[in-house]
Amino acid sequence: MGLAQYAIVPVQDEWGVLHDGSVNGKYATKESAFESAVAAASLALRQGHEVHVSVPGREAGENALGS
Repeated sequence: MGLAQYAIVPVQDEWGVLHDGSVNGKYATKESAFESAVAAASLALRQGHEVHVSVPGREAGENALGS
């Protein structure tokens, strides 16, 4: 099978999920983007794909959830 990669990325003042070259969704927090990515990754895992999920660390002045 293939490799399914999901990356949480900043999109202006929100967060999105980068997958297959496209940023999907607009999420208020990094955590909500992560939860969406993990749901998609779970489906890919069931289909037999290797799965990678990445989330950036906290920036100075940002709370743990990225809001």
